Amino acid sequence: MISYRLAVAGDAGLVHAMLSQMAVAEGGAIGGGVEALVQHGFGANPRFRVVLVEERGIALGFCLFLPEYSSWRGAVGLFVQDIYLNHAARGKGLGRGLLAAALAEAQDWQPAFMALMVKRSNILAIGFYQTLGFALRDASDPYILEGEGLTALMQP
Repeated sequence: MISYRLAVAGDAGLVHAMLSQMAVAEGGAIGGGVEALVQHGFGANPRFRVVLVEERGIALGFCLFLPEYSSWRGAVGLFVQDIYLNHAARGKGLGRGLLAAALAEAQDWQPAFMALMVKRSNILAIGFYQTLGFALRDASDPYILEGEGLTALMQP
């Protein structure tokens, strides 16, 4: 039996393990540990939420999401930071289920839209999102500033 539930602090190790699997599949590694997940997602001021999908108590995947405010839309949305299903769980409608469960768990934010990013090379994911009605947000590309650049920006 498939079920979806909001993760709790005790699930941080499980979420970290799946994040690590996702990173390895993409040829990388994650920078934060279980403690960072607990602190940022399950502490006094949570910055994100996680929905788990399980079958008979065994985790098959997760969706990590957070609120996003769009000044252009004048509305709050739900930003999907990470969504992952183990290989054996793919193609069974669970990705759609995770997105729907995340949306249900974020109703206190009153989301007017859902956003995510997908690698241009991930043709299967792009096709999946398009079948759900996702479209390119606009013609801009995301940029990030971190590390030395971020530190330098904070200097007077």
